[in-house]
Amino acid sequence: MKFISWNVNGIRACLKKGFEDFFHQADADIFCIQESKCQEGQVKLELPGYGQFWNYAVRKGYSGTAVFTRREPMEVSYGIGIQEHDREGRVITLKFPEFYLVNVYTPNSQDKLARLSYRMEWERVFLEYLQRLNEDRPVIFCGDFNVAHQEIDLKNPKSNRQNPGFTDEERACFTRVLQSGFIDTFRYFYPNLEGAYSWWSYRFNARAKNAGWRIDYFCVSPELENSLQDVKIHSQVLGSDHCPIELTLNL
Repeated sequence: MKFISWNVNGIRACLKKGFEDFFHQADADIFCIQESKCQEGQVKLELPGYGQFWNYAVRKGYSGTAVFTRREPMEVSYGIGIQEHDREGRVITLKFPEFYLVNVYTPNSQDKLARLSYRMEWERVFLEYLQRLNEDRPVIFCGDFNVAHQEIDLKNPKSNRQNPGFTDEERACFTRVLQSGFIDTFRYFYPNLEGAYSWWSYRFNARAKNAGWRIDYFCVSPELENSLQDVKIHSQVLGSDHCPIELTLNL
């Protein structure tokens, strides 16, 4: 099975920049997007053969996620079951016979780390949510995690230390995710590969210089390790300040 994840930084804008071309070219079984920035009825996507599941933020033009799937899920749920965390449309979970698929857009800590304390609480309850799912069946979770885990995961680690997305606290949260058994599939295949990024600032000509961050991930339960086939970062695909990432599993 082929999975794609892409923070589109506004689906309406991305549609004008080739989203549908990449969608059809990718030919994924399950395609997840984050930061859709739309409300119900504002976007109509014609995706023959795919079921569409959208989670909208209460606040207009903000956050939001969607999953497009060829396989019909057994169940679909929105959010993690905690009201204070479910107003921003950040999580969609699809249940299949072999696994759960969780699409997530992790909150950003924001300038001056204004939202870091909220982010820490989110990290705690989201990991608990993943662990509960994993008690039932293996989990595949993907999306924009808004953290570069190690220094290898961004171009300028020294100057970005304690900036949003590279604080010690955020990095420690992702370390706990891995310590709980989940696998960062990209580092599973490419433990030492440098210069592999999924997000670039629109400022300072960062993308042309490949001055980026790897903050988009596919992670899986350890039970799926033997099913891992391939991962890719489609850094050549434009349309957003993030690029799509891909996971292939033999299921």
